[in-house]
Amino acid sequence: MDIDALRTFCAFVDTGSFTRAAAQICRTQSAVSMQMKKLEQDLASPLFEKQGRQLVLTHQGHQLASYAKQLIALHDEAFKQLKAGTGNLRVRIGCPDDYAHSLLPELVDALHQQFNALDLQISCAPSTELRAKLDQGMLDLVIATRSPDSEEGYLLQSSQGVWVKSPAFEINNSTPLPIALFQRDCKFHQASIEGLLKAERRFNIIACCGSAGALHGLIKQGL
Repeated sequence: MDIDALRTFCAFVDTGSFTRAAAQICRTQSAVSMQMKKLEQDLASPLFEKQGRQLVLTHQGHQLASYAKQLIALHDEAFKQLKAGTGNLRVRIGCPDDYAHSLLPELVDALHQQFNALDLQISCAPSTELRAKLDQGMLDLVIATRSPDSEEGYLLQSSQGVWVKSPAFEINNSTPLPIALFQRDCKFHQASIEGLLKAERRFNIIACCGSAGALHGLIKQGL
């Protein structure tokens, strides 16, 4: 049995729903559902059943629940003992490029204050790509953009989008506004387009990019 799937199963036992379990372990609800289906396949037994509008544990689910936390505790203790004296603790972090100069340094500093020996591996990519890697177990934690009303993960900071232009660039209201945006699956991309459409402002997207540095370069050149 996959130990991460057992942790997810325990999160369901503790919270009573896939939605709350997903929030507790910082994964998407679809990822939780996939893990539970795989766990049922591995055990060849149904672990959940519908009771009215609620999802509850089957008899086999209750049996697994009585062992799951013990198995996780044994796994963690064995891992701790085997890792002792073998070097640094490896942590794989994902961060969108636009948070690399703000939130990421604070997180790295906090981790080093908490742990004496760390091997930090940092990947920069758009939030959607980082979420997928987190669900696949390729990353241990990620900084990601979410909607204000989402309960996903832990809120680190609230940000409001702003328009930025080069001081040398002059806006001409009679011609389409040339804009450079983050990629199409970025929430700021969607908000920007919706704002311009509501304002009935003509625009022309000259580039979409996941790199904040590249966007700054385009703006600096007055494009």
